[in-house]
Amino acid sequence: MPGPFNGMITACITPFAKDGTIDFGTWRRLIDRQIQAGADGLVIFGTAGEAPTITPSEYLEASERVVDMVGGRVPVLAGAGGNDTRRAVTQAKALAETGIDGLLVTCPYYSKPPQHALVNHYRAIADAVDLPQLVYNIKGRTGVNIEPDTLFRMAEHENIVGVKEASDDMDQFMTVAGTAPDGFSVLAGSDHVAYPVIAFGGHGVICTVSNIIPADFKALVTAALEGNRVLAARKHALLLPMMKACFIENNPMAIKTMMALTGEIEEVFRPPLCSMMPENRDVLRSILQRFALLPGAVAAA
Repeated sequence: MPGPFNGMITACITPFAKDGTIDFGTWRRLIDRQIQAGADGLVIFGTAGEAPTITPSEYLEASERVVDMVGGRVPVLAGAGGNDTRRAVTQAKALAETGIDGLLVTCPYYSKPPQHALVNHYRAIADAVDLPQLVYNIKGRTGVNIEPDTLFRMAEHENIVGVKEASDDMDQFMTVAGTAPDGFSVLAGSDHVAYPVIAFGGHGVICTVSNIIPADFKALVTAALEGNRVLAARKHALLLPMMKACFIENNPMAIKTMMALTGEIEEVFRPPLCSMMPENRDVLRSILQRFALLPGAVAAA
């Protein structure tokens, strides 16, 4: 039995206007599209949301405004955490006042704390803030892996209700999905492993590609969760080129570029992220053409 967060949860990009401010008008339109396509939840200010570039005041204002835009239609989680436990607790407390439904708490980065220190860090946040919280395990960005035994020690806390598992280690995926306690959500943290993780017993995915093809990716996740392996495998194979394209350069550069090429957003990043290399933009154009997402394009047979 999964925890409170499952299915297809979109890791939302943060749309910026040409002057670099958050474009809330565009964000409302994108949120409505996600919900209409069947998204089971939204994450704001995760990796895809360029969280490190969002100021504390923007964090709180935007969280309040997104909660208002969603209006309770789906759960909204906000990215939280950091490599200073005291600051992470302060941020989490402030986010709790915005009406957010839960927190996605990233593993401390750069410091590379030992496993018992990770338990202390997550428990400090869970003790301080009475909101359901997902652990975000992404060794490639933080420099430290949260081991399964460590994760399940965290899960003993009633506010720690699941994990976004982005280790890209299939042995770890199988261990976590196969041995997670009842009521603990195991969510794939990388688009291309959504189907395998669900097949191993996972409960869904926090995904990037759904920013641009929400209905198609929702159909994949639904088929996987319903145990329709033939359909899920077919949809996985069909969408795999788009999933890979999202990570041709560091996330969220590719997904935002594709959304700009299709006219959904302005192509604006906050430094140090920037526009993509021309040869990679050409790859994205080709993928978008194949999926008939560019004006005048026809889907490949």
